[in-house]
Amino acid sequence: MIRYIKGIYAMTFENGIVVENGSGMGFEINIPAGSPLYRYGEGEEVLVYTAMMVKEDDISLYGFHNRESLELFRLLITVNGIGAKAAMAIMGSMSTDELRQAILFEDVKAVSKANGVGKKTAERLILELKDRIGSFERSDASQSAAVYANADESAGEDARTEAISALAALGYTKAEAFGAVSKVPEEGLSCEDYIKKALKNLF
Repeated sequence: MIRYIKGIYAMTFENGIVVENGSGMGFEINIPAGSPLYRYGEGEEVLVYTAMMVKEDDISLYGFHNRESLELFRLLITVNGIGAKAAMAIMGSMSTDELRQAILFEDVKAVSKANGVGKKTAERLILELKDRIGSFERSDASQSAAVYANADESAGEDARTEAISALAALGYTKAEAFGAVSKVPEEGLSCEDYIKKALKNLF
């Protein structure tokens, strides 16, 4: 089992990067789209947390920029019908925090945006992982879910809640809408102002 690889960022390929270690070996590592690992330049030192998947005719490495993302990948592939390819597609379609929120909010639309993940698969993933996702080191999404639930119960009483509902009506997922509005630091704004500022966070 290769837990992590520390070495020199050698090159990129279609779905990942090659890291050369001290022995002169180049490890081809599949990386999710949008990963911070793509920001490194050739020749820079990089640390990649990895999962090795062994099949009868293939051995592949899947890499992540932190342990949290690695463990989330491992959790995703425990779901029936979710293999490494689908898990990478899901993780490449949103950040780890956004994925947690989508699962905790039961946001099927957000999860099924990933290439190759249909509605039924997304529903099964949420069903199987909702009670397990809170065991991760960071609890941001759990806290967000609690806040969101409270806000949902008092819909119409709070400008933030109204803004979330308005954004959802525009076609954004609940997780996207909540995430964008929660990033607005000002308090006491009107619903319209929250929407304007939240939209800037969505682009």
